[in-house]
Amino acid sequence: MIDNLRDGPRGTTVLGLAIGAAGIALLWAGGQDFPVYPPPGIVILGVGAVFVLGGPWRWVPGVGAFLGLFVLVGFAVEAVVGGDGIANLSGTEGGARQLGQAVQLVGVTTALFAGTTATRHAYRTPR
Repeated sequence: MIDNLRDGPRGTTVLGLAIGAAGIALLWAGGQDFPVYPPPGIVILGVGAVFVLGGPWRWVPGVGAFLGLFVLVGFAVEAVVGGDGIANLSGTEGGARQLGQAVQLVGVTTALFAGTTATRHAYRTPR
């Protein structure tokens, strides 16, 4: 498992997912309403980070990339339909939510690009 953290893109994917989950935790601490307890995004990104960290298959970092894309698409859809994401990011809902939204977006964007890179690298490297 530790070797997977030392693998640059794969370790960065894990870090991005963990940062994304931390951003959701900051949103929650800042007063963002979530439909259930705990916020599903924390669980999904946290389990995804553990899976990418421990999974032995070459395609596993792609799961991290998919989770990053999933959250980013959700943010974009929410922006179109008038959700809280843009208000959070602009700071109108308070500094904690602004920070949380920014941290979440940075984390999942990192997971998307690093996971894509790690998966590509895994399939180009002979096993």
